[in-house]
Amino acid sequence: MRKIAHIVSWVLSPLLIPSYGMVMALWLTGLGVLPVWVRVRIAAVVWVLTCVLPMLAIFALWCLRVVTSFGLNNRKERPIPYLLTVACYLATAGYLYAIHAPQWLWLFMVAGAGAAVVSFIVNFWWKISVHMAAAAGLLAMAFRIASDKLAVIDMWPVITVAILLLGLLGTCRMVLKCHTLGQVLAGTANGFLWVYLLTI
Repeated sequence: MRKIAHIVSWVLSPLLIPSYGMVMALWLTGLGVLPVWVRVRIAAVVWVLTCVLPMLAIFALWCLRVVTSFGLNNRKERPIPYLLTVACYLATAGYLYAIHAPQWLWLFMVAGAGAAVVSFIVNFWWKISVHMAAAAGLLAMAFRIASDKLAVIDMWPVITVAILLLGLLGTCRMVLKCHTLGQVLAGTANGFLWVYLLTI
């Protein structure tokens, strides 16, 4: 059970969620008219900025003994990685803005940065779930794509899968004793509200 929980936590890691969101935006909305090579290039840049760079930074912090685990399960070790994540999200938003991406797309990254800032502040007193914030942000993006009629497919199956994965992830985080139910729910609200409200 714990092994499955670890796998789910890594597959739905906050470092990967922005890339999933970008794939959803580039392949399931009107942006799908862009040439495949353009969409792949954009997705690759977002992956480097929001996954590879933060991962390298966490690895460097681990080598310097600033953090003791890649999962950042110790609340006191989270502030620096959080700030680095905010910087990477804002850099990604700047990149998307520079290539004239739709406003809702680069605001998705700004919202992610906003949720990370809230997590950074709350972290000084309480251990809010960043996994849930990221996954809930992805769900909010799916809802926004559906409600704004941006999709070229029926989004309800996608939304249903996203809800199920969100529930599975929350359960896994509690099975691993990384978070309490309250921390899971708080993280979910943090990520969902930032993305859904900021992209109106």
